Amino acid sequence: MSDLEKKLIEWRRDFHRHPETGFMEMRTASIVASILDKLGFQLEMGKQVMSPEYCMGKPDHEETKAHYQWALENGANKDYIEHFSEGYTGIVATMDTKKEGPTIAFRIDMDALDIHESEANSHFPKKEGFRSTVPNKMHACAHDGHTTIGLGLATLISENKSSLKGKIKLIFQPAEEGTRGARSMVEAKVVDDVDYFIATHLGTGVPDGHFVASNNGFLATSKLDVTFKGVASHAGGKPEEGRNALLAAASAALNIYAVPRHSEGSTRINVGELHAGSGRNIIADKASLKVETRGENTEINQFVKNQVEAIIAGSAQMYQVDYEIKTVGEGVSTQGSKELAEVLCACAEESPAIEASMVEDNTPAGSEDATFFMERVKQNGGQATYCIFGTELSAGHHNEKFDINEDTLLSAVNLLFDSIKKLG
Repeated sequence: MSDLEKKLIEWRRDFHRHPETGFMEMRTASIVASILDKLGFQLEMGKQVMSPEYCMGKPDHEETKAHYQWALENGANKDYIEHFSEGYTGIVATMDTKKEGPTIAFRIDMDALDIHESEANSHFPKKEGFRSTVPNKMHACAHDGHTTIGLGLATLISENKSSLKGKIKLIFQPAEEGTRGARSMVEAKVVDDVDYFIATHLGTGVPDGHFVASNNGFLATSKLDVTFKGVASHAGGKPEEGRNALLAAASAALNIYAVPRHSEGSTRINVGELHAGSGRNIIADKASLKVETRGENTEINQFVKNQVEAIIAGSAQMYQVDYEIKTVGEGVSTQGSKELAEVLCACAEESPAIEASMVEDNTPAGSEDATFFMERVKQNGGQATYCIFGTELSAGHHNEKFDINEDTLLSAVNLLFDSIKKLG
C-alpha cells in the first residue's frame, strides 16, 4: 500500500468518525484548510466564497455556536476554524502554475446526514473502530470519501505542480444534502473564471470498478418549509374562537398530492413531515410541513412548486390561518458537456483500476445542487460534467449501514489527476 493510499484511508476514517451536517462542517473545513495550506494552495474561505443571502436552510445562531464548541472539543484545527465559526464553511483552494492553460475546477462536498449509524458488530466501520462518534449523525452518502478524494487530488497537484499548466481550483462545498449550499458559492462567483468544471460522486448504484463520465438526468427540485399559524382555544369550551392550523396543514398535505402531472416531463412530490398541535383538547394554533417538489427540468419543477404554493395559500384561507413558505433548498436541471465527458472517459479507459466506463448515463436520478455550478460554467462558455465512480456498497445511500469500498479512493484520485493533465 502506497503512502498516499494509507493517508486517504486515514483521512476518510477520521471524517467518518466526526460527521458534520450542512453549514456545520467546521471541524472538517478547518482540517481540510490546514492540509491545503501546507500543500501550497491559495485559500479563500467562509464568506469570501459564500454569499450569505443565498444560503438556504442554514441553522440558527444558537445551533451554530453550539456546534462551534463541539468542533473545538473534537479535533478542529484552531488555526483555521475561526474562518468557519459562523457556519460559512466553504473553501476554494487554487493552485496557479503560472503557466498558460485552462482553469479547471473540482466540486467536493463535505456534509453528513441526520442518521444514526448502525451499531451492529458486522458493520465495517464499527468493526474497525471508525463508526460515527456523534449520535444521529453519519456519513451515509460518501461525502467523507469525496472530501478525502479532494485532499488526495490536492496532494498530487502539489507534488506535480511543475508539470501542470493553468489554474486548478478545488471547491469544498458545504450543505449538498437538501441542495442548500452550492448556490451561495455560485453567487459568490467562485466558478465565473472556470473553463472546465468536474463534480464527482461515489456509488449511486454504479458497480465497483465502473465509471460514468457524465451522469445526467438530475431532476430540478425545491425544498419547502411551511408553517401555519392559527389561534389556540379550548376544544370543548370555546371551539368557535379557535383557528385550526392542524386542519390547514392536513388539508394542504392531502391536496398537494393532487397536483396534476405535466405533459412535457416527469414530476415528483412528497410531504415528508407534518407536525401540529399541543394537546387533545386544544385547537392547534401551530403546524408545519416539510415538502419537496421535483421536475424533469427547471420549468416543470417551477410549475409543481407554484401549484403547491397555491394549495398552501388556499388551505390557509379556508381555515382562516396565516402561513409562511421558506425555500430551504433548490437544484436546477442540467446536461453535462459531452466533449469534457469524453476526455474523462479516455482517462478511465487508460486506468488499470477501471474495468468499464461509459460517456453518458441519462437515467432520471435524484437531485444535486452541483447543477448550479454546472449551469453557471456553461453559461460562461465553459464545459461541465458530473461523474460517478462505482464502488462496492454495504447498503444503499442514506442507510444506517452505508459504507464504501476504500479501494475506490486512490483510483478516483488518479483518474481525476490524469484529467487535469489531459485538459492542460
